[in-house]
Amino acid sequence: MTLAPDLRAHAEALGQTLPPLLAAAEHLAASVTLGEHGRRRPGMGDDFWQYRPARAGDPLRLIDWRRSARSDQAFVQEREWQAAQSVVFWVDPAQSMGFAGSARPPKSDRARLLALALAVLLLRAGEQVGLAGHPHPPRAGKGQILRLVEALATDLAAPAQDYAAALPMDFARQGRAVFVSDFLGDLSGLERSLAQAAASGVKGLLLQVLDPEEESFPFDGRTVFVSMGGSLAHETKSAADLRGLYLARLAERKARLGDLAQAAGWVYADHHTGQPATTALLWAYRALQGGW
Repeated sequence: MTLAPDLRAHAEALGQTLPPLLAAAEHLAASVTLGEHGRRRPGMGDDFWQYRPARAGDPLRLIDWRRSARSDQAFVQEREWQAAQSVVFWVDPAQSMGFAGSARPPKSDRARLLALALAVLLLRAGEQVGLAGHPHPPRAGKGQILRLVEALATDLAAPAQDYAAALPMDFARQGRAVFVSDFLGDLSGLERSLAQAAASGVKGLLLQVLDPEEESFPFDGRTVFVSMGGSLAHETKSAADLRGLYLARLAERKARLGDLAQAAGWVYADHHTGQPATTALLWAYRALQGGW
């Protein structure tokens, strides 16, 4: 079989991208010391987790009389929760994610790395993971991470707008979701997506990934600002005069994202590419494992 030139070029690009991305994600996941294993919260399951003091309303059949005999207090055995959760990832494919300050990789690299490393940790914990907008449902097992890597690389290679317009709307009821983006475009799509998630009982994370230059606005003098896709442009003779207004607007955007997340029962955090990736990864994993 002979591939068409465009398909051949795409396949070769994927072949170059996948191994380093997967290796980096697995290395990042391995660098995080969680101090725990499994799901580590009470629920239905076969594995013993811990004893806890009996509470009013606990049925007598749940009392562990052998453990209670060694104390003046009654104790109940708790089993470790073992029902796998489905976690769907959405990693912003928009061109704005391609921005990178001096000597740093683009935001898209960090976003994909964090998503994949988090997926690795979740799969190791027995959860099911998937990617929004792709036909394959969330699955468990080592093979699923390879599907995610290929899907993310395919999304990155596809033509995209300056800022994401369409966000996930089809959520599995009572599942979990992780959105990774710079969230610098119009938020109406995000608002609709979060409203649908809340209606479906889906909780999740908003992780905003920015470049340090987007956080500090270090520009001065005559500057021409052009969006990554070229659809927006603004020229100023004194960029420093815009710094205060820009930083205020960025703070407003972050506050708005926090409000939207809270209203939907989600959680929000920001992260920039000058920070260690492990910080954001550990926050995201612990937030998802919090049980809500």
